[in-house]
Amino acid sequence: MRDVAIVVYSRADLLRILHLTPRQLANWERARLVTSADAYSFSDLLEIKKVRDLCAQSVRPAVIRQSLDAMRKQAAGVEKPLLEAGASFTRKHRIAFRHEGRLLEPIAGQFVMDFSSRERVVTSTPVPAADPTPRENEVAIWFARGIALEEDPSTQTEAIAAYQKVLEVDEKHAAAHINLGTLYYNRQDFNLAEFHYRAALEADPRYALAYFDLGNVLDETGRVQEAIQTYKTALQLAPTYADAHYNLALAYEKLREPRKALKHWQAYVRLDTSGPWSVHARNQIQRTLQADSLKLVYSRKG
Repeated sequence: MRDVAIVVYSRADLLRILHLTPRQLANWERARLVTSADAYSFSDLLEIKKVRDLCAQSVRPAVIRQSLDAMRKQAAGVEKPLLEAGASFTRKHRIAFRHEGRLLEPIAGQFVMDFSSRERVVTSTPVPAADPTPRENEVAIWFARGIALEEDPSTQTEAIAAYQKVLEVDEKHAAAHINLGTLYYNRQDFNLAEFHYRAALEADPRYALAYFDLGNVLDETGRVQEAIQTYKTALQLAPTYADAHYNLALAYEKLREPRKALKHWQAYVRLDTSGPWSVHARNQIQRTLQADSLKLVYSRKG
């Protein structure tokens, strides 16, 4: 088996493996949630994945930043709280870290009662607080192997096999289903992609990313109305999910409903203030408003 511990990932690898856009990563770098780099280790990928999951659950970047800083002060020697302090949770958009067997909310400096499973944020392959069981070790090894193999197009068939090994041990491993779905999506095997995205949602019904990915499959296969409902569900779970606003606006444009698209273009530019996608969204806003103004003028003249 390949030693995944020594694999180094490029910036492009990171974006592809974690299904991020360049603007998302740049925004997190500006917010000091992640360190800007040209190369990343496997642990870097895991840490950034946890940031992604928190943001997808509507936890504001400022709160994440404050929580990480506070946790480093509360727990001496903890440099990477999202990895070293175990699974993290949120309640009322506050983050708590498992530390010394209990949950610590570092901003308040208080230990809190454990939250229900519905409130768990880092739901996909969390770092266990106790020593991992042999079963957990096996899942982690195959999942890590799958991620490592994804980096090379020539080994993606092996990556699929690795993720399937994960599912043989844990059929409800949401992240493995997501990654398999994306591998099949990129191969334009939309039936298998849809199967795995839906399986991820069965495993974790509050996984906003899975709804977003499923929406992309539905849109790609011509089921635009279903895609719209799926994007809306993603936004109910994560109202600040910029990419879901963007794709929902595109779907409404496909149905020639520019007014419905308008509010999602507007939401998108509030969340992403620069970059080519933001420019496109602003152009769509301007075009829609101008068209409505012309219709209004024509109506009054009539």
